[in-house]
Amino acid sequence: MTGRLVIVGAGQAGFALAAKLRALKDTRPITMIGAEEVYPYQRPPLSKKYLLGEMSFDRLTFRPDNWFAENDVEVRLSTYVEEIDREKKTVRMQDGSGLEYETLALTTGSTPRTLPASIGGELKGVYTVRDKRDADRLADEMKAGRRLLIIGGGYIGLEAAAVARHLGLDVTLIEMADRILARVASNDTADIMRAIHKERGVVIREKTGLTRLIGEDDQVRAAELSDGTVIDVDFVIVGIGVTPNDRLAQDCGLDVGNGIIVDEFARTSDPSIFAMGDCALLPWEEGRIRLESVQNAVDQAESVAATLAGDARPYVPKPWFWSDQYDVKLQIAGFNLGYDETLVRAGSREGAVSVWYFRNGMLIAVDAINDAKAYVTGKKMLETGINPEKSRLADPATDLKLLLS
Repeated sequence: MTGRLVIVGAGQAGFALAAKLRALKDTRPITMIGAEEVYPYQRPPLSKKYLLGEMSFDRLTFRPDNWFAENDVEVRLSTYVEEIDREKKTVRMQDGSGLEYETLALTTGSTPRTLPASIGGELKGVYTVRDKRDADRLADEMKAGRRLLIIGGGYIGLEAAAVARHLGLDVTLIEMADRILARVASNDTADIMRAIHKERGVVIREKTGLTRLIGEDDQVRAAELSDGTVIDVDFVIVGIGVTPNDRLAQDCGLDVGNGIIVDEFARTSDPSIFAMGDCALLPWEEGRIRLESVQNAVDQAESVAATLAGDARPYVPKPWFWSDQYDVKLQIAGFNLGYDETLVRAGSREGAVSVWYFRNGMLIAVDAINDAKAYVTGKKMLETGINPEKSRLADPATDLKLLLS
């Protein structure tokens, strides 16, 4: 094919699509449009090693800048698409310029939810973490002895807490739900991760929301919590989830829900337009899900590349995730949606433990904490359809490899 592919979004999914097409020897013109001023880069290390100063930015980029020109991938930086005209097959940028496409890929990602201005969300010193600019601004705040409030007890909040404690800050984390990780993990995993953070000095207050942030000269100085207490803070990190960037799709009449609705080939309701990554709402079992992970962005984009190159293949998600906190690596295989039973298994090394999720007696996911063997074995079980015998799985003396046969 020779028609132009326009990729809206220069993150993980957008880069993976362009790179895979070139690896497949597809020579169509490709233009990638990115709102940031830098070439595509990895985002997960931003809130961990980059923020800690352990990794320079040049180590985060997917490829050297000259790779794009050498592979005939045009990248337009510091710009964004304002409008899609499906009838004319054009996109219009914010500066009024236009670009024709034969195929359009929406890899627009998601945006962190922010606090309303009415409760102090626009005060200086209130941050979300999504891109390099966020991380650079936050790095100036991360000084030993300063007081940080983290709002939200999901993975973003817990990872931020780990970095801040490593740097010597005083950290309070509040979670409005009954417990941390309420949306994404079991009580068992939450108990393990809570204990890890408390041992390292993080103050975790569950069933506690934010009433308002209190400012002075437009700078956040304190926080009034839902239980009536007021705590002094120097800055705040908000980790209360993300919203898929589906406005462009909605405005041009594509089907959207909580994200851009796609089929098993990542096609939208317009067969010339694909969507992938955090912004895509894809088929899953009897319903639809959005998968916010690097693995999904890459795998889905590479599946689309194969389809565009002439080898159409449905994308079947095989989710896996990870979270690094202190010296703890949490690895997750599968998707625990709808689980009705969990099983906790002690690992062979001190501090190693895994949580196995079942639905109607079938294994659907595993959380492995400092237990690579449990993660690798559980992932293989899920991929091959093996359902382990629970009594043997629960026995730490059982060699996990034996459960694969």
